[in-house]
Amino acid sequence: MKFALHFGNNTFPDLAGATRVARLAEAAGFDTLLAVDHVVFPDNYTSVYPYGPSGRLPVGRGGAFPDPLIWIACAAAVTSRLKFLTGVIILPQRNPLILAKQVATLDYMSNGRFELGIGVGWLKEEFEAVGVPFAKRGKRADEYVAAMRALWAADGASFAGEFVNFREVSCNPKPAGRVPIIVGGHTEAAARRAGRLGDGFFPSIGSSVDPMPLYDVARRAAAEAGRDPGEIELFAGCPDLLPGSTVEPQAAVEERARRGVNRIVVPVGPFLPSLEESLMRFGETVIRPFAGA
Repeated sequence: MKFALHFGNNTFPDLAGATRVARLAEAAGFDTLLAVDHVVFPDNYTSVYPYGPSGRLPVGRGGAFPDPLIWIACAAAVTSRLKFLTGVIILPQRNPLILAKQVATLDYMSNGRFELGIGVGWLKEEFEAVGVPFAKRGKRADEYVAAMRALWAADGASFAGEFVNFREVSCNPKPAGRVPIIVGGHTEAAARRAGRLGDGFFPSIGSSVDPMPLYDVARRAAAEAGRDPGEIELFAGCPDLLPGSTVEPQAAVEERARRGVNRIVVPVGPFLPSLEESLMRFGETVIRPFAGA
């Protein structure tokens, strides 16, 4: 079982904080550190935030919220083994050629330690501010994935689609390896997208939706697309592992493993304020005993 630490960039937005949490996560034995994405926060919005009971974003307008790619570049520079994942970047809002260049550069310069977590977004007012249509954002995301993979695969790449068109262009450096694309989201559409084209599926740990039926949707979609369902890495939250829980870690980890989960994601917030002590204890009591499970 692999373990990931979530909400790095909005919890530790400055360079000192990024350095601190990245080095601690690596020392504790975490496999991955995640960074989240929003370009802007509208002052007024009617869209419903799907990952909390209030339906409102849990952050205010003035909070520091670094770009995840730049934040990850800083954190990767002070580590050597830890991997990094956008959890998730709002793919339809990004130019796919520019993002392909950024992702390839991050992966190249970190020696293959970057994974691209993608989502289609929920905040319509943010799309309007960025100037990207909210409609067809799922189809746009699918096309962006295909276009980026074409750019990473070979020089002289061409692509013709509804939203992206280019002919015989090269984007270098290429990634150090194949960049895994992890599809995030709490809906069946997200699960189907993960099965069709993703390397993994990450239902949000903040959602109250039971992920098990979504895992089945992802597996069926993979099979229908002629892919091996077992190759879709499954992510899950696990509140029972957080500080203060009375549940035995072994039972919690084994329960996720029975569901086919490959990587457990925990938020960094509950480890505060004694971050050093709490993360190292988690490493000793949870990560190391189950790292090979």
